[in-house]
Amino acid sequence: MSTRNEIEIESIGDAHISSSTETPLRADAFDTSDDDKIKNIEHHFSEIMKELGLDLTDDSLSGTPYRVAKMYVKELFYGLNPKNRPKTSIFENKYQYKKMLVEQNINIDSSCEHHFLPIVGTAHVGYIPKGKVIGLSKINRLVDYYAHRPQVQERLCLQILKDLQQTLGTEDVIVIIQAKHLCVSSRGIKDKSSFTTTIEYRGKFVESDTRKEFLEIVNKPFDVS
Repeated sequence: MSTRNEIEIESIGDAHISSSTETPLRADAFDTSDDDKIKNIEHHFSEIMKELGLDLTDDSLSGTPYRVAKMYVKELFYGLNPKNRPKTSIFENKYQYKKMLVEQNINIDSSCEHHFLPIVGTAHVGYIPKGKVIGLSKINRLVDYYAHRPQVQERLCLQILKDLQQTLGTEDVIVIIQAKHLCVSSRGIKDKSSFTTTIEYRGKFVESDTRKEFLEIVNKPFDVS
């Protein structure tokens, strides 16, 4: 029988609760070097594997704790450290381009902070330039940076939007994310077909006609032929 505490823990995860638009980090989050973090995680993950009854002397398993630790620090969760934020190339809007700019079908490769299981999908980002424009690939890199941390999809949407607003000096930004959560498809309800859509927008995108134009663009099939 589940205790009350276990039930509360599960309900928080299933309810997709997020405590803040900022990723919850301790004040000393980056006092430890990456190498030391890898060493510490390697030790603790080996203990998890032992508790599961796995034989770490087996050739196939002996390096797993290190591989997992390195993956966590250097790959899956590299976006936790502000030092890893990609440099965003900003240019003066010399063309005086004032219409919508959309970057769509950006890969989302993230992790659910409640179960540390994958979140995979796509993001569509749009903005209306004022005095600045951003290099196109930099939008993709920014999305990838915020995705690579333990996440809640609603927060991920907001973090991308807020960063672009500050970087571009405009309120006119919209972000849509559509993603599958393995915490839904591989555990709990085990629903294989559902996916989650989140949308955040500010400025001119609050206007229904502007938002409709963006949605028509991202929903229109792209044909290079």
